[in-house]
Amino acid sequence: AGKKEKKMPVAPTRIPGRYLSHQEGLPKLPVPSLQQTCERYLAILEPIVDEEELSHTKELLAEFQKAGGVGERLQKGLERRARKTENWLSDWWLTTAYLDYRMPVVVHSSPGVVLPRLEFSDRQGQMRFAAKLIAGVLDFKTMIDNETLPVEYLGGKQLCMNQYYQVLSSCRIPGLKRDSVVNHAHRSRPPAHITVVHNFQFFVLDVYNSDGTPLTVDQLYMQLEKVWSSSLQTNKEPIGILTSNQRNSWGKAYNNLIKDKTNKDSVQAIQKSIFTVCLDAPMPCVSDELYRSRAAVQMLHGGGSRWNSGNRWFDKTLQFIIGEDGSCGLMYEHAPAEGPPIVSLIDHVVEYTKKSEMVRTPMVPLPMPLKLRFNITPEIKKDIEKAKQNMNIMVHDLDVKVIVFSHFGKNVPKTHKMSPDAFIQMGLQLAYYRMYQRCCATYESASLRMFKLGRTDTIRSCSIDSANFVKAMDDPSKQKIEKVTLLEKAVKAHRAYTDMAIHGQAIDRHLLGLKLQAIEDLTSMPEIFMDTSYAVANHYNLSTSQVPAKTDCVMCFGPVAPDGYGVCYNPMAEHINFAVSAFNSCNETNAAHMAQRLEEALLDMRMLLESTPKAKL
Repeated sequence: AGKKEKKMPVAPTRIPGRYLSHQEGLPKLPVPSLQQTCERYLAILEPIVDEEELSHTKELLAEFQKAGGVGERLQKGLERRARKTENWLSDWWLTTAYLDYRMPVVVHSSPGVVLPRLEFSDRQGQMRFAAKLIAGVLDFKTMIDNETLPVEYLGGKQLCMNQYYQVLSSCRIPGLKRDSVVNHAHRSRPPAHITVVHNFQFFVLDVYNSDGTPLTVDQLYMQLEKVWSSSLQTNKEPIGILTSNQRNSWGKAYNNLIKDKTNKDSVQAIQKSIFTVCLDAPMPCVSDELYRSRAAVQMLHGGGSRWNSGNRWFDKTLQFIIGEDGSCGLMYEHAPAEGPPIVSLIDHVVEYTKKSEMVRTPMVPLPMPLKLRFNITPEIKKDIEKAKQNMNIMVHDLDVKVIVFSHFGKNVPKTHKMSPDAFIQMGLQLAYYRMYQRCCATYESASLRMFKLGRTDTIRSCSIDSANFVKAMDDPSKQKIEKVTLLEKAVKAHRAYTDMAIHGQAIDRHLLGLKLQAIEDLTSMPEIFMDTSYAVANHYNLSTSQVPAKTDCVMCFGPVAPDGYGVCYNPMAEHINFAVSAFNSCNETNAAHMAQRLEEALLDMRMLLESTPKAKL
């Protein structure tokens, strides 16, 4: 009798359907008018640069806008590019914002997400939850494969769904000068496995049966048990830590690593996997009050080489992190997608884990998950040691504070007919002003997904109106009613800028486009981009993002300036989750102080509104 052939796991292929026809109907990202951008640029500079610099910039802008001048020529080039491409910005943005950026992705680019703490504190609980989570992600993947994801809307307009098709089975690949992203989801034989990492050891876990059905929660649990019991040694080389290094160094180490066939195959198995699950060792115990802040650093960088930083492949687009101590969350590599699609995946998975109960499945013997092998030469060992040192420096430098602002949520701004996001942003402006007695360039991301392949533009939260409000707030010579009027005006201005941004009429991507157009045309760099004002405008002491979710979670990311803060928040109905980050190497910044000032500012703003009788109409 002939030997029975081993049946290969088969991942379902994508069913072309609604997705493409939906995408075809989306409008293209517009190129704003040159005059509008120049006027708005001057307006945002007013509160952050001094008068002398401002008047110098006015002259440069007048020169730039002259009929038949440099600005007009670059503008025409951009408009030509917009006609010829699906999105004039998206390729440029992916390259400049991500692939050309040479700092480590850890802390400097990849966000982390902290999920509510789980009720287990042993490996059985960890495995059971991990199995449900994997099943939940595969359930979401079915909607992507079948193109049945419900189309999202913003202000009545359909949104681009492209990012959902970029996050699974994808990975960043380091280069010596520029990285790339590879996506295996669209191959004729899409990947059918995930990678699981435990004690720094990577495994390939097939998650589909030979008939294309996903493994059940029960089967996944059995497979995870096998992974766990075959990776008990804790002295293995943390090969994954290489991915945390500065990109050029990692690019060099990568080329060296994959010279070896075994290593190359192992690396490719990780890159091709649908996503990665990191089964983390318990982190040092902290009080309940500090738990979220500790979990945030676990999601951002793993806590250092002694803890879980080697238990990652930081180039992987999606890594779910589940600790033996009940900590849970994920981190994602930022190049393919923004926060919102990641959050709707999380919302789906969290709901799934709540309802899914383990079903006893008929015991079909499943093959042992494959352990990935690495041959470590002395040179690779040296690269690993260097990466460990650099990682530990980053770990010591990052200061993160997660707070739950429990006094109110979206409910209070709404009762005063104010946009919750604008209200929170004004709270941030006030907190910063109180700490530093000045206003600073502030970045808030705005979604451009109303347009085909849209990513983000910048909402400039620091405006003339926000500056007027924060200066008046603590001025004893100002009446309360006047402060309320200024707050209302500042909130309205923020709301108006947000609307402008989501409709493709903000200034920052347009200015970047003009600058990149000049580089492409090989002309000399226009003076406006060499100007001090431009440098000040792009030095974001506050880098912020609202990432709303149904789940009571919070996203976190590092600052974008050495003397800046990263602030991410999830406003719920009656509370707000905030993550504030800063660098310890900067004496002027302190995440806990900023978090406290923010809390005070929001409470003072509520008090101002509630203690001021509305002017009689």
